[in-house]
Amino acid sequence: MLNENIRTIRKAKGLSQEELAVKLNVVRQTISKWEQGLSVPDSELLLALSEALETPVSTLLGETVAEPEADDLKAISQKLEVINLQLSKRQRSRRKTVHWLFISIAILIVLIAAVLLFLNSPYLGWNYNDPETAVLGTFFHSFEWLFVRTAPFVFVGAIVGIVLTRRKER
Repeated sequence: MLNENIRTIRKAKGLSQEELAVKLNVVRQTISKWEQGLSVPDSELLLALSEALETPVSTLLGETVAEPEADDLKAISQKLEVINLQLSKRQRSRRKTVHWLFISIAILIVLIAAVLLFLNSPYLGWNYNDPETAVLGTFFHSFEWLFVRTAPFVFVGAIVGIVLTRRKER
């Protein structure tokens, strides 16, 4: 039982007999004898073996350690594949949403610019003696002033975003 557990755990950890022997400061033949059941490690070496294999001593001395079966690995592989496909689908969905957001921003900027050009700052001819008209005119003027200064940068950013988030053909 001990011999089978040592072999199974060593292989599960991806260690060769030589690598395990180096960790325990013994020769490879000692590991081979333990795994064949021809000898057993003393208590000090059993503790060192437990540490080297990162396994409790009780597990080494206990019941047979089951190797993962091919079916278990296949099931895990299939689950990982499903998760990977879900993550890929979510990423494509997010990319598509962000892409359309950039397109919407670019269209909105073009539409606002067209409206502002068509109206040609109508608030400049308003009577500012009326307080309500003065506030509204100030608001329109501030919006136009801010839009004219920021829109080119936002538009270029939206175009860059559209290009970066476009769907790449495979």
